[in-house]
Amino acid sequence: MVEAVLWDFGGVITSSPFEAFNSFEDANDLPHDFIRTINATNPDDNAWALFERSEITLDEFDVKFREEAVAAGHDVGGKQVIGLLAGDVRPRMLTALKTCKENFKVGCITNNVTQDDEREGWDSMMDDGSRGQQVRQALALFDELIESSKIGLRKPDPRIYELMCERLAVDPKQCIYLDDLGVNLKPARAMGMTTIKVLNVDQTLGELGEATGLTFE
Repeated sequence: MVEAVLWDFGGVITSSPFEAFNSFEDANDLPHDFIRTINATNPDDNAWALFERSEITLDEFDVKFREEAVAAGHDVGGKQVIGLLAGDVRPRMLTALKTCKENFKVGCITNNVTQDDEREGWDSMMDDGSRGQQVRQALALFDELIESSKIGLRKPDPRIYELMCERLAVDPKQCIYLDDLGVNLKPARAMGMTTIKVLNVDQTLGELGEATGLTFE
């Protein structure tokens, strides 16, 4: 029996930053998926991992990411990459989240960063425009929101999934978890969760419908 549906945010509720990464790479004559390759190298201790756990500042991330990029053959600063993170809320995914909230507990586990010294996590990435308002509205729907930059843990550390289950008071075996990265699904699956890898909206809502018994448009 399903008691909770757990969501990643960027790349699931919003469009994937990987699309923005690829556009940046094309515009700057960089190899396809260069930024993702940097982020996936030494994934527990690289610049990205340290920044998502708030162990380094934005300025330190800028320097460290550039060092890693140069070592891989191209000069790219960390601040250039951070500027590519903001995505657009996917209307159908937002509607699906609302439908799930009407029937189950809903939680969000997101790896994110802090972009300024005054605000933390997703708050630091939202402006006052329509995109920022949409993101705020989406985040407000969750019963629990866990942000890596605020707690010092990031996926795929199993403890972050355990923490969500504790906060929602649910058994992992009664949870569905959606993420666009397979590496982040593995710990959830090992705990007994039903996992859905988000490839596109149609595929995701089809699998979510099968797992929950609900109908999504």
